[in-house]
Amino acid sequence: MKKIIMVGVVLALALLFYQLGLDQHLSLAGIKESHAQFSQAYQQQPLLVASAFLLLYVLVTALSIPGAVVLTLGAGAFFGLFWGTIIVSFASTIGATLAFLVARYLFQDAAQQRFADKLTAFNQGIEKDGALYLFSLRLVPIFPFFMINLLMGLTPIKTATFYWVSQIGMLAGTIVFVNAGTQLAQVDSLSGILSPALLFSFALLGIFPILAKQLIAHLQRKKIYAKWQKPSSFDRNVIVIGGGAAGLVSAYIGAAVKAKVSLVEANKMGGDCLNYGCVPSKALIKSAKIAQQIRHANRYGLNAVENAAESIDASFKSVMARVNQKIAEIEPHDSIERYTSLGVDVVQGYAKILDPWTVEIALNSGGTQRLTTRSIIVAAGAKPIVPDIQGIENSGYLTSDSLWQAMSERDTIPNRIVLLGGGPIGCELAQSFARLGANVWQIERNERVLSREDLEVSSLAQQSLQDSGVTLLTAHTALRCIERNAQKYLVVEHDNLETELPYDVLICATGRQARLEGYGLEELGIDTSKTVITNQYLQTIYANIYAAGDVAGPYQFTHSAAHQAWYAAVNALFSSFKKFKVDYSIIPRATFIDPEVASVGLNEITAKEQNIKYHVTRFDLHELDRAIVDSATKGFIKVLTVPGKDKILGVTIVSEQAAELLAEYVLAMKHNLGLNKILGTIHTYPTMSEANKYAAGVWKKAHAPQRILHWLEKFHRYNLK
Repeated sequence: MKKIIMVGVVLALALLFYQLGLDQHLSLAGIKESHAQFSQAYQQQPLLVASAFLLLYVLVTALSIPGAVVLTLGAGAFFGLFWGTIIVSFASTIGATLAFLVARYLFQDAAQQRFADKLTAFNQGIEKDGALYLFSLRLVPIFPFFMINLLMGLTPIKTATFYWVSQIGMLAGTIVFVNAGTQLAQVDSLSGILSPALLFSFALLGIFPILAKQLIAHLQRKKIYAKWQKPSSFDRNVIVIGGGAAGLVSAYIGAAVKAKVSLVEANKMGGDCLNYGCVPSKALIKSAKIAQQIRHANRYGLNAVENAAESIDASFKSVMARVNQKIAEIEPHDSIERYTSLGVDVVQGYAKILDPWTVEIALNSGGTQRLTTRSIIVAAGAKPIVPDIQGIENSGYLTSDSLWQAMSERDTIPNRIVLLGGGPIGCELAQSFARLGANVWQIERNERVLSREDLEVSSLAQQSLQDSGVTLLTAHTALRCIERNAQKYLVVEHDNLETELPYDVLICATGRQARLEGYGLEELGIDTSKTVITNQYLQTIYANIYAAGDVAGPYQFTHSAAHQAWYAAVNALFSSFKKFKVDYSIIPRATFIDPEVASVGLNEITAKEQNIKYHVTRFDLHELDRAIVDSATKGFIKVLTVPGKDKILGVTIVSEQAAELLAEYVLAMKHNLGLNKILGTIHTYPTMSEANKYAAGVWKKAHAPQRILHWLEKFHRYNLK
């Protein structure tokens, strides 16, 4: 209602302006005709006339009414160069700011919501360089200033910044037109004022700030490189440090375009995902899920298995053998042999960057190798975070890196496991070990697990963990590790009460941090606060040194590491021709508990944090035929859309195969397809994927055109007669 009133006020003022005939004076002929009369009035009451002129100018520019240029000429004719410039400078800036604020109030929210996925990078550019862009536009008077006012109102630029940049940026053009107005008798047309030479001069003025910025950036880069001696030739086009997901993809792309690439890895090829993360954990999850189904065979109409618990416990060594077998089966995909056959020079050792073009490798076989390269990609990955808890050094703790070897050496599963962490890794491990027969205590210091997910998702995940046998202790803080009578304990605190939890195995799953030490980054002055700091092209302060994957952030997913690797590799090899800004707009994510939790884009928490309006569509799986026959009815699909439209802002799925179901929404969001397109797509019956179509159907029903349906009802009743 407030916005409707605002629109009404603006239209009323514009109508009043024309009703009073003020528009008749906004022409060159009108200014010339009223020159003598206006000058006489100014002689008699200079302050009143100047104030009235200023207010008129503010009104014209605020309402975006054509005529500001003519008024500027009039200011020169009526008040002279000095006072005319001062009046127009302030009046035009005040009016422009009012137009800017009106556009922001009326349209910014709608524009940002409608084009949220496309405006992310633009908004970041405005926040960083908005003043520079606006200043360049203001310097060139051939751009319609009223359009600049309105369009800038849709951006996140600050009002104060808009005002002072406009005041300074429009000054050159103001002086030119006010000065022309002092010679009003000789001015025959507005086009005559802007000669080709003057237009060219203004264009140079507009380009100058951008060129100046680029020059400064060039000088800064030159200064950074100044203390290093660039080689006259290079051994490699690119050297990739790290053989995990980001490193492997970077090397693969380089070799595919026939570049000379060296990939340096000190430990196992495949990185954390193959050896310590995705692959072993998913193999364990599968075995644990089968164990759960064996225990509850009666849910599927089968007789309960006698001594199921003892049988599963006795199979633990075989379970871990299967985990290692699956790693071995996938290992050839990431092996030295495969990448060598692709044309990559794989070097086993520890790499250290000596200067922007030189990498020294301490070879695993002994000795060192020094290589020069045009570009370097740092893809060193991440390592587990060990929480700062008193006595943890002597607690015998395990992390996601060390637990697989330790568990493989056991004949039976540990009886008592205490696990720190309520994130995706912690939840996956806690549920799996509990289903395989361990007594698991999961400790999370926040009020709920999976705290970045919506509350209902966390609640369902918590219930699933507890149903699997996990003792979940949220809002508990780990204080210290102690040992008494050969028994180890973790002391936790909740509501000022301490509890001692005995354990056989303590697992730390409290997150991961980028590997930053030992690569020579600090010596080069590269910022490594928490990750390697890069720009939107994944470049560090050195334009030829890139970072990708966990070491660069902001995500710690294998698929996002591979995504970044494409940008890093292409930019490293072809930046002299074209650079590509990394796109983070559509990044899917999943937690592989049972049921799985998968999401892409916004959920309700992030939408509220970003003040983005949304409509929620929800479909519960207990209504899906395939979920019913599979006894997999726990969960739902929740889709966030732009209010009144089928444009997808984000999706959260809690379900069996949720990560697989999510792919359809990832594709839809990537290619700007709405729920109507999903609803119009044939899905095989009976499948879990039908849930996506039914969710779209729920949205369609909620947005059915009620007025049309009302008349259709009347039409059909009439046809019965």
